[in-house]
Amino acid sequence: MNVNKLKQILDLMDERGVAEMEIRDWFRKVRITRAGTGPSVSFFSAGGPAGQQLAAAPAAPLPVQAPAAAAPPAAAPADANVIVVKSPMVGTYYRAPAPDADPFVAIGTAVKKGQVLCIIEAMKIMNEIESEYAGAVVKIHVENGAPVEYGQPLFSLSPA
Repeated sequence: MNVNKLKQILDLMDERGVAEMEIRDWFRKVRITRAGTGPSVSFFSAGGPAGQQLAAAPAAPLPVQAPAAAAPPAAAPADANVIVVKSPMVGTYYRAPAPDADPFVAIGTAVKKGQVLCIIEAMKIMNEIESEYAGAVVKIHVENGAPVEYGQPLFSLSPA
C-alpha cells in the first residue's frame, strides 16, 4: 500500500472520527488504530504464519483502547465493598458537559447502571463514560480538566 493512500485513509478517519480501520486484500492486511496521540499502522502478510506481523510503525506508544461507552470497574484491593471505575482511554477528564453546567455526579450521588459519570476528551472527541454498576459515589479520584491515563482510577462506587 502506498503512502499517499495511507494519508488519504488517515485524513478520512480524522474527518469521520473513526478510531480503528482494517483493510484486507489478497495478500496483505493493514490495520490502522488511532488512540491517544497518534496513529499506529500494522502490516500483515498472508504468505507467512497466521498473524505474523511484518512491520509496525507506531507514531507513539499507544494504550489498548477499550470501548468508549463503558468504563471497566474492578474491586479495590483495600475494600471489597468498593468498585473502582477506571479510565478506558487516555484523554482529558471533565466532570460536566459544559464549563458552566452542573457535574454529572458528586460524592454521595446515587448512580444507576448506564448513567453518565464523566466525559473523557480524546482527539477532540467527547466520550461519555457510563457506569456499569448501580451504587453511590464514594470518591472522585481526578480533578476536572486533568489528563488521565488508560486504567487510571476515576471513581470509587459503593454498590447498591
